[in-house]
Amino acid sequence: MIKRSLLITVFTVLTLVGCKTNPFTGEQNLNFVSNAQLFPMAFEQYDQFLAENKVITGNSEANMIKNVGQKIVTASERYLNANGYQGYLNDFAWEFNLVKDDAVNAWAMPGGKVVFYTGILPIAKDETGIAIIMAHEVAHALADHGAQRMSAAQLQQLGAVAGGIALSGKSEQTQQIFAQAYGLGTQVGVMLPFSRSHETEADRIGLTLMAIAGYNPDEAADLWRRMAAQANSQAPPEFLSTHPATATRINNLTAWAPEAKAEAKKYGVTSFK
Repeated sequence: MIKRSLLITVFTVLTLVGCKTNPFTGEQNLNFVSNAQLFPMAFEQYDQFLAENKVITGNSEANMIKNVGQKIVTASERYLNANGYQGYLNDFAWEFNLVKDDAVNAWAMPGGKVVFYTGILPIAKDETGIAIIMAHEVAHALADHGAQRMSAAQLQQLGAVAGGIALSGKSEQTQQIFAQAYGLGTQVGVMLPFSRSHETEADRIGLTLMAIAGYNPDEAADLWRRMAAQANSQAPPEFLSTHPATATRINNLTAWAPEAKAEAKKYGVTSFK
């Protein structure tokens, strides 16, 4: 009984105080993992990844990745400074690398470490396409999505422990049923929607950042049409996926492009690549 009460108290305290304001939405997001805790681990993992993979340097594509990345970061800093978040990027150590890999992928780690795979370049097609993808990945880093996922996973584990303690006097079969139901329920009902919400948020923030950087947000929907055209496998239903359905993303990006342009106009940007 004491252990159960302690777990409930810990859970409540974490959810109440473990929040951080999202500078793009103004919302309080679950986050009790500090930059000081997370960034050094991310930087170490990034360096290890680069050491184990073929990093392309010096050619036009690698240079474009770096140049576009810096433009998106500059746009981010303009936005953050204008909205009262001076110094928000102080702990970030931005790095943009192109890695030889046929996977159609790009990703960002907490603290601003970004990788593009060569396999995504034909779909990006040009500088604007790279900017769309880059702004999305930078948005993940800026919105602390990595820390939020870690925080949510810790709460998920804490809930499993609490449930196990609550059922400690029940039969082994009852405990197994709970474990299976809890795992499936929290994955489909909580963790996957959480991941999809991050992807949607990064899409929307990314549109604003790319527009402030001078890239046309109208092109984002076309990028995702190209993504859909090259897909060679049947995607899972949206509710079982970590990402929104492609059709959902295209509709969202089309609807949000005008507001991204309107936001960019506040920074004197009225024409786009």
